[in-house]
Amino acid sequence: MACIVQDAAMAARFLDTLRPRVQAIAFQARAQAIQVLLALGSLMALCALAGRTDAVIPLFLGAIASALAETDDSWRGRMRALVVTLIAFAMVSFSVEATFARPPFFIAGLALAAFWLTMLGAVEARYKSIGYATLVLAMYTTLGMDNQAHRGAASLREPVLLLAGATWYGLLSVLWYAAFPAQEVQSRLVKLYTVLGAYVRYKASLFEPLRDVDIESKRLSLALLNAEVVGALNAAKESIFRRIGARAPSGRLSRYRGLYLIAQDVHERASSSHEDYNAMADAFFHSDLLYRCQRVLDLQGVACERLAGSIARREPFVFGSQTAQALGELRAALDHARARADAPQRRKLLEAVEALARNLVRLDAQLAGASQPSARAGRTEMKLFDRSPRSWHDAAERVRRQLTPRSALFRHALRLSVALAAGYGVMLVIHPAQGYWILLTTLFVCQQTYGETISRMGQRVAGTVLGVIVGWALLQLFPQPVLQSVLAVAAGVLFFATRASRYLLATAAMTVLVLMCFNQVADSDALIVPRLVDTAIGSAIAGLAVLLVLPNWQARRFSEIAATAMRSHAGYLRQIVKQYRSGAVDHLEYRLARRNDHNADAALSTAVADMFREPGFVRPRAGIALRLLIRSHTLLSYLSALGSHRVALPDPVRALGVMAAAESAATALDGLAMGLDKGELEVSSTRLAQEALVRIELGGPPQEVAEDAMAESADGDDASLRLLRTEVNLAWLQIDALRHHAREWLAPESAEVADEDPQAVKPAA
Repeated sequence: MACIVQDAAMAARFLDTLRPRVQAIAFQARAQAIQVLLALGSLMALCALAGRTDAVIPLFLGAIASALAETDDSWRGRMRALVVTLIAFAMVSFSVEATFARPPFFIAGLALAAFWLTMLGAVEARYKSIGYATLVLAMYTTLGMDNQAHRGAASLREPVLLLAGATWYGLLSVLWYAAFPAQEVQSRLVKLYTVLGAYVRYKASLFEPLRDVDIESKRLSLALLNAEVVGALNAAKESIFRRIGARAPSGRLSRYRGLYLIAQDVHERASSSHEDYNAMADAFFHSDLLYRCQRVLDLQGVACERLAGSIARREPFVFGSQTAQALGELRAALDHARARADAPQRRKLLEAVEALARNLVRLDAQLAGASQPSARAGRTEMKLFDRSPRSWHDAAERVRRQLTPRSALFRHALRLSVALAAGYGVMLVIHPAQGYWILLTTLFVCQQTYGETISRMGQRVAGTVLGVIVGWALLQLFPQPVLQSVLAVAAGVLFFATRASRYLLATAAMTVLVLMCFNQVADSDALIVPRLVDTAIGSAIAGLAVLLVLPNWQARRFSEIAATAMRSHAGYLRQIVKQYRSGAVDHLEYRLARRNDHNADAALSTAVADMFREPGFVRPRAGIALRLLIRSHTLLSYLSALGSHRVALPDPVRALGVMAAAESAATALDGLAMGLDKGELEVSSTRLAQEALVRIELGGPPQEVAEDAMAESADGDDASLRLLRTEVNLAWLQIDALRHHAREWLAPESAEVADEDPQAVKPAA
């Protein structure tokens, strides 16, 4: 009975953790789902009133393609993007119509379009969406032309109707963004604080004073969660920037910008580490000190999730007094532990807990300030960095830099072109009914990474089977055309509500939509078998393409991605060192270095996660990559602790040795990045001697360090110097480990050092 109660409690906690994420996803999908409902519902009603049910399918498909091209923007930016989208749609649609009956010209044009439209993703996310949607519209045009050829309908009819549907959805979208200019910013902030709350609460689990806990595995999961937080931060920043540009925002946008900057600070403080967790757990095993730290951090994670709820409901955020009470109890526990501390090592670890407590107090102050986020404007620089292209020349240069086989985007563009050409060849050979579904399936399934493509293969096939079964059942239950029209609109809404989070369900919804619409003009039973067969063929072609055509195995790119992470660590550390000289200022240069480092860490996490989704024969050293990722993320957590406590040091002369060690650590990271880029890591004896000197100056003999700590403990002004020394020491330990793992990675396979099984620790799904 007790086990049942315990399992039920664990399940309840799991659901409590899962619920905010589900709510955030639902909140973000709601706006576009409503737009789709308005667009498809109005188009269906218009066709019914005009008695032109045969126009439903192309109008719907045009609206869907336009919705796929939509990106977050202001209404003015959305209008400009709509003009570009419609021009691209018109060019590709009429080109398909002109070459449809000439296979050599058709497939040559399709392959070239697939390559260059995919390469548009190098410019920015807006053009990536437009390019992808344009390819989708080209496939929709082929479907319409195929049906048109069987019915003998007039030429140009399909392109015109597709463009009409796309234009109608685009205009509704512009009006929506004009009527609700800050809604998308709101939804992105809801997601940001939801995932940030989950990150903070998971970070709290590291403070359990349990022996023999696999901290490395927890750090790995934390690194993957951190990548999710970084993605949400980037999305929120871009959403805010597209609406304010260089001008000062007002009203809700001003509040939302303040909330975004608070999230940045909370993320830095929450990602900090002040000491080795196993050492702290061992030292305070018989104390409740770490449990109190865990409780405070968990309450702050809950506060982030409550803040997400208040943003979603547009209610004032009431921080509450729970964490203030928990912090007071933590302070009392610290005073008690300090009075009983006798051994120097225990006092040193107690100082780390005190630094952690100070960090938690400041993190609490940041969250409390979320009730009036605009108040930050007078205390810190509020500027955001614009990553969009400055000119057409800049955009073209971004594409040009990706025109190399080393680029993952170039490989994907070429692979997609080959896959579509192969799909067209298969279609011509076997002459299947509704054969152009093969090309559409290939386009949807073929993704940039192997793992994502294989995942989509399974979900696409299963979703199509589910959609066919559900669609057939609905056709039997509701033979009335009016009800089928309503079901088609509902299926379209469900597709856009689930396509980012539940691809299987989204595929099933789209299959139902197609069956309902097709049944308005013909017998949909004739579509069921071809839909299933073509989906299987198209999915197989996409899977073979990602396996055989310039496969983008992560092991081949890992050195480059890891080098970028090391270089970003060095840049962040240098910015931190500057502020220990001049004082803490959250100016753009510092925030940009911090964000670049977290972006590089997220890219490294994603690469390792993707590596474990690839075939075993292409990742023989995945275990080394995994360990390097853990060390890299641990280093970032120590740098974040330095950034959280940055302050002008009261005695710069005494800090010279520590500052020199920090600068030397940044130089070592740059050298590590260079070695990973070159494929050979060699550190000169001169460089090693210099590092040894600064590290002796940094740490000194253990007895001397303990005596220094005791002497300085009477002077509160030296707490910042002691923390700087501790964190730089910890950073150097991680640099040593990173060098070791980098040498393992770069060594020839025959010379690889025997190590633990790479499969022993895997990234969480």
